[in-house]
Amino acid sequence: MTSSESAKTRPTRSIRLPFEVQIEPRLNVPRWLSPLVSVIAIVLALLLGALVLKLVGGDPVRAYVHIAGAAFGSLGVFSDTLVKATPLIMTGLACSIAFQMKLWNIGAEGQFYMGALGASIVILAGVVKEDTPRAITIAVMLVAGIVFGAAWGLVPGWLKARLRVNEIITTLMLNYIAIALVNYFIFGVWSEGGFQMTRTFQLAAWLPRLSDLAEQSPIFRGLTTHFGLVFAVVAAIIVWYILYRSLWGYEIRLIGDNPRAAEYAGINITRNMVLVMMLSGGIAGLGGMSEIAGVVHRLQASISPGYGFTGIIIAWLAKLNPLVVIPVSVLFGGLILAGREIQPAGVPRLIQGIILFMLIASEVFLRYRVRLVRRP
Repeated sequence: MTSSESAKTRPTRSIRLPFEVQIEPRLNVPRWLSPLVSVIAIVLALLLGALVLKLVGGDPVRAYVHIAGAAFGSLGVFSDTLVKATPLIMTGLACSIAFQMKLWNIGAEGQFYMGALGASIVILAGVVKEDTPRAITIAVMLVAGIVFGAAWGLVPGWLKARLRVNEIITTLMLNYIAIALVNYFIFGVWSEGGFQMTRTFQLAAWLPRLSDLAEQSPIFRGLTTHFGLVFAVVAAIIVWYILYRSLWGYEIRLIGDNPRAAEYAGINITRNMVLVMMLSGGIAGLGGMSEIAGVVHRLQASISPGYGFTGIIIAWLAKLNPLVVIPVSVLFGGLILAGREIQPAGVPRLIQGIILFMLIASEVFLRYRVRLVRRP
């Protein structure tokens, strides 16, 4: 027998580790585990982002220090961070309340645009006169923004409830329709001199800013934070109360956890689907109204750098808790603000995407227990 033949007949030995990995579902998730896993996911995401920065020739430590300083380094830049955080709070809330019911609303971006359109119609179509008091003008714009956003959420909600149409597809497609509709009014109806914007709103349609109090308190001079932040915080409190202190909130969470049990308990799932999607769209629409009344003071193209999509990340990072959405939005607002000074320009969005990926991956450790078992 040749050496080659003996090698073929010789039995191969496989390497066996003294332990094996077992994955089993968790019956009970400890309260401390969810925030711990989120923190670990963020740390890993930042480390991975640092690796990417290093690969493109940047200094990760210097970049992160610069982001912190550019977003929170002084009272002035922190005020600008709060301006960026305001629409993020509202889109994060819009996603959170829908996700609680396992309704995957990916359309907060379009609902945000529709809220801005509704508030603009109040001014540009002459619904209120220019000499109308500010309180009345802002109130009418607020209602219009919420109504237009809710109407944009009603469409996919009704399709899901009545026809079982996948809400991910409908909400995503409605984003592009909303943006195209807003652009039609900007370019074709209300364009000022052919530019990509309308005329400036009258002062009565501007949300008050902290800088308006500079005459009484010089410390507020130059601060851009506007009254929309109050709308956002109040909305977060209301959504928290609805979800955790009301019967309707119990129905929402029960439908999300176990639709069959909810149906057996006599809960109207169809009605709740429509109402939750309308509430979600209304909150996002409030964000659009706040942005044009508090920041740009006109309707213009690209009023959102992706607030609706960033709201999805914020909702997951906050574990769908409306009150936690506030600090998470402030952190992302700082990332957006400081990201304008970082090169390459796509790095901030890359970091956001890495954070979302790590958060989704971390859900495995919340749903399943990973154990190392010694082999017998």
